[in-house]
Amino acid sequence: MKTVIIKYNAGNVQSVMYALDRIGAHYEWTDDPDTIRSADKVIFPGVGEASTAMAYLRERGLDKLIPSLKQPLLGTCVGMQLMCRYSQENDTTCMGIFDVDVLRFPRTNGFKVPQTGWNDIYALDNPLCAGVNEHDYVYYNHGYYAPLCDQTAAKTDYIVEYSAMLQKDNFFAAQFHSEISGNVGQRIFENFLNL
Repeated sequence: MKTVIIKYNAGNVQSVMYALDRIGAHYEWTDDPDTIRSADKVIFPGVGEASTAMAYLRERGLDKLIPSLKQPLLGTCVGMQLMCRYSQENDTTCMGIFDVDVLRFPRTNGFKVPQTGWNDIYALDNPLCAGVNEHDYVYYNHGYYAPLCDQTAAKTDYIVEYSAMLQKDNFFAAQFHSEISGNVGQRIFENFLNL
């Protein structure tokens, strides 16, 4: 099986590689359209800022390629946000795979933004969560969130209840960092690679 990690202007790739190494997965890190198109599975991770990352994707035509893919694709953190329609982070038009806009967490007494640390996921409604328990904990680091919508596939609550995961057809996404979410994150990666 050929797994590709999309190379673009967003950090966190080494952690994803370590996570895949732990489960014995073979992968390639690339921004080559033909290599991405021919992959069996595609991972679209990200740490960073939405407008800079989208600019890199547009320069290489990946903003058009990614929504056209037919194989299973998993986006995480900023990767998930770029798969949405729009982000309030620097007024960024995104790829529109998921029909939802990414919003900044409202300022609320007693809550720090960004949310950094462990939080639980629940209302699990997607095949990547097979073997994951309701209210298992995963690791977050983000100041923006995707509201609940028709494509919500798991939920989390921090200031507001929001989409921890999204799914539409072959596109899966997680707001949390699966690659550093311990056994739960590893199970999600394994489930994705086994689709």
